[in-house]
Amino acid sequence: MGIYEKLIPLADLKYKDFQAKLVPNIASDKILGVRSPNLRKLAKELKDTKEGLGFLNELPHEYYEENLVHFFLISFIKDFDTCIKEINRFLPYVDCWPVSDQSSPKVFAKNHDKLLPYIKEWISSSHVYTARFGIRILMNEFLGDDFKEEYLNIVANKKGEDYYLKMMVAWYFATSLAKQYEKTIPYFEKHILEDWVHNKAIQKALESFRVSKEHKEYLKTLR
Repeated sequence: MGIYEKLIPLADLKYKDFQAKLVPNIASDKILGVRSPNLRKLAKELKDTKEGLGFLNELPHEYYEENLVHFFLISFIKDFDTCIKEINRFLPYVDCWPVSDQSSPKVFAKNHDKLLPYIKEWISSSHVYTARFGIRILMNEFLGDDFKEEYLNIVANKKGEDYYLKMMVAWYFATSLAKQYEKTIPYFEKHILEDWVHNKAIQKALESFRVSKEHKEYLKTLR
């Protein structure tokens, strides 16, 4: 039984309709309607198996959920170099934001020095979802103890008209306001970001429980 055949019994037509609205750029007949917990469970069952390894080589996939399972499988890879190899092989086939946003390989946490050059490469890509993935990994991995102010510049300098790219830049800066406020706030005081990203980042920061009330009141004056 192939991966597609394993996905069919897990499909929910109502959930398919919901997913189709989230990813309007994906044809609805390429969405099965399988919920993320079931996809993760399937990926966990497939990891380190001959079938799972074979599936990673079956690119491109036909269905949205197959791409999600693919990235979940990658997230389980424990060897850093192998994980990067599989990510770079898969990213050109990523065609929507939920797939781009799903995978957060655990192996990244202990390999920040080796990871950073790849993040910079991903962010510089002209492929929207590769760049979005790079910004998200920078956000997830480098807004804590390993943060450097130069990372803000990398994201601020990423330009593009695609909605999902601009939204990721806004999400990064909203999160940075929560975690690295003093270093981030000058980007808003000096209005370094383009207007749409600037305002969207403030909106998301105002909605965040991680941003203090005092900081929120000040951010309101910068809109």
